[in-house]
Amino acid sequence: MIRINLLKSDKEVKESSIVSKKEKKGKVKKKFTFNYNLLFLLVIVIIGALFINLKSQLKNETALLESAQQEKAKMKDVATTLSQLEEQKTLYERKINLIKQLKLNQGTAVNILDELSKNLPEWVWLTETIYKNRVVSLKGKSINNNLIADYILNLENSPYFNGVNLVSSTQRMSGNNRFFEFSLNARYVNPPPPLASQENKEEEQK
Repeated sequence: MIRINLLKSDKEVKESSIVSKKEKKGKVKKKFTFNYNLLFLLVIVIIGALFINLKSQLKNETALLESAQQEKAKMKDVATTLSQLEEQKTLYERKINLIKQLKLNQGTAVNILDELSKNLPEWVWLTETIYKNRVVSLKGKSINNNLIADYILNLENSPYFNGVNLVSSTQRMSGNNRFFEFSLNARYVNPPPPLASQENKEEEQK
C-alpha cells in the first residue's frame, strides 16, 4: 500500500513562509528604490526649470539695465547739449546788449568829438580822448598856457560839457621848441532839445 503525504511538514511550511517574506521584502525594497529614483529625477527637473527661469529673468534684467544705461547716456548728451546752448544764448545776449550799447553811444561819441574839435583853438591839438561813465578825459599839447585856458573856456560854454577841470599842464622841450602838455576832464551832459521842438511843445501845452 502506497501512501502519499499531501501535507507539508512543519519544516517545509516554515521554509516556505521565510521565502515568501523575503520575496515580499524584496518587492517592497524595489518599490521604495523606484520611488526614490523618481523623486530624485523630479527634483532635478524642478531645479533645471528654476535655473532656466532664473536665467531668463537675468537675461531680461540685463537687457533692461543696458537699455536704462543707454537712456542715461542719451540724457547726459542732451543735458550737455542744453548746457552748450545756454552758454551760446548767454554769449549772444551779451553781444546783442553790447551792440545796442554801442549804437546808443554812437551818437554820443559823434557829439563829443564834434564839440571837442569845434572848440579847439589854433595851435592846440589833442593826443588822447577817453569817455567813460559820462566823463571825458583829454590829453593834448599847446604852444602856451593861454591857449589851454581858451580851450577850457570854450568847453565850458558848450551845452555838452560842464565841470571842465584842468588836471595838469607841463612844459616840455623838443629841440629848440617849447610846448605844453596838458590833461583835463569834463562831464558830458545830454544836449538840450532843439529850439523848434521846445516851441512846438509850448504851443501844444497852450
